[in-house]
Amino acid sequence: MSAQETVALVLAQTPGPPQDPGGQGEDFGKSSPLGLVLLIVFAISVVLLVRSMTKHLKKLPVVFDEDKASAATPARVKRAEAAAAKEAEETGEPEAAEEPTGSKAKTE
Repeated sequence: MSAQETVALVLAQTPGPPQDPGGQGEDFGKSSPLGLVLLIVFAISVVLLVRSMTKHLKKLPVVFDEDKASAATPARVKRAEAAAAKEAEETGEPEAAEEPTGSKAKTE
């Protein structure tokens, strides 16, 4: 297509109605039955997710076993804790390295 044909096609288009509200016709802003169905589906899914989450949370123990937790700790964390304990021992702060900031510190 040449430039003249493109200009002719653009000029040949019919203009929109003079009182065009910008695509906001008679039904603009009204909800459809599909919206209601989606809202109900979302509500059902939220209820099911909350039930599933509460079931999983009920399976958690109230108090965690520290021996099992320390056995499951990765080696790099154990090395970091040992290095921190050694550094604290050298500086003269033995309690700071041994007392983690966790549930024990909050309960006492």
